[in-house]
Amino acid sequence: MEFFKFSFSFFVFFALVHPLLLVPNTVLCDDDEDNLLQGFNSNRQSQGVAPLVKNGKADCLANEIADAMEDQTCTTFATGAKVVPASQSQIPDYPKFLKKCNIDPNTTSDGVILPVCVPDLVPTLLLTNYTHTSYSKYLNNSKFTGAGLGSEDDWMVVVLTTGTPTGSFSAAAATLFANVACLFSLVLGLSVFFLID
Repeated sequence: MEFFKFSFSFFVFFALVHPLLLVPNTVLCDDDEDNLLQGFNSNRQSQGVAPLVKNGKADCLANEIADAMEDQTCTTFATGAKVVPASQSQIPDYPKFLKKCNIDPNTTSDGVILPVCVPDLVPTLLLTNYTHTSYSKYLNNSKFTGAGLGSEDDWMVVVLTTGTPTGSFSAAAATLFANVACLFSLVLGLSVFFLID
């Protein structure tokens, strides 16, 4: 009987831990994006501003927007040196992207979306398009503390986040509640199982 208890406990442990080992690493190392973020942070450091920290939710959103812009011409948002931040209304399917990335829309109003089109995403031209245009006022603003970057073909999208509740790009509350409820149910179920045993 003791062996059965041990075997069953091991099975429960394995069943709970095994799926976590199969989950792919959600932090993808993309050299173009990492190098660009490093360039932003070097520029911010020279201005005496704290570095931007990667924000996973903003990364997801930036990738979704970049994927959607893939077939658009470069003149859609950026023409020469005139670069303006994209508004949510300029991005088709913006609510769908927020939902897919599990972002509460109420946590995005202080953020900014900065798309740039550079043929072949040449690193020096890409950094220049961000740091020597009107985008630099956003990139060097201490209000922004986090960044998400996504690229597709000739498009790079940077999503800047803040440390405020209205700019944090946090998870949707309903999903967070559901995850907590699921975890609580699991713990309760295991507690009942071990108490009965």
